Amino acid sequence: AVRFWYEGTVQQILDHIERHFEDCAIVHGPNQPATHSLFKLLVSTAVQSDAKNIQPNLSGDMMRSILNGTPYPKSLLAAVMNRIKAEQSKKDQKGKSIQNVSYARTSLIKAILVRESRYYHSDQKEVGMSLDITNKNIGYRLGRLFAALEKAQEAANPGINATIRDRFYGAASSTPVAVFALLMKLKNHHVAKLNRGWAINFEKLIGEIMSGIDEFPAQLSLSDQGRFAVGYYHQRQDFFTTKENKNNN
Repeated sequence: AVRFWYEGTVQQILDHIERHFEDCAIVHGPNQPATHSLFKLLVSTAVQSDAKNIQPNLSGDMMRSILNGTPYPKSLLAAVMNRIKAEQSKKDQKGKSIQNVSYARTSLIKAILVRESRYYHSDQKEVGMSLDITNKNIGYRLGRLFAALEKAQEAANPGINATIRDRFYGAASSTPVAVFALLMKLKNHHVAKLNRGWAINFEKLIGEIMSGIDEFPAQLSLSDQGRFAVGYYHQRQDFFTTKENKNNN
């Protein structure tokens, strides 16, 4: 059976495939691959990362979007966000937390948001490859804030097995007003355990992020939940890069 029919020049096909990889490009660790295969992206949306659990027709619809240069299927963002929330407290065999906002998932979310913005000529600032402190979107800002609060907790409790992500990620990314007041109180407790230099740095960072937040919203749209995930991921990667640079120096 013919799934879909596409007509175009070889150059058009190459341009559209190249644009897909550009849209997916995002900061990552030094030992991680520069790109992800279509299979890897789709598996990141499936229950237990099992190919058998990829939503029906999703792979064909996504391939059509790549070849046509059009927005990805509307169900794709919901699928990846559902997996992120469902796996917020997932552990490996040793009881160590597994990062739910993974490289592959964030790469996919970023591509979805960038392509929607471009195609619909939105005035919404596009999410970039790496941390953007000028991005005022409330979802992106709250994602950064959540990452900073989690990092403060980790710094105050070295070797901790479960962080605020395990309990609060889903609520923080969808109904921020319900949890962020509590998280800010917990932050004070964590920062109080740090030495003066670390405490000052965290307070400065959190102050910079909060300068773009007037109030915690009752709910975030699905697109802004995606921006929350990207902001969280960007901020976490920035922490890693900063630490790596310090070690190298």
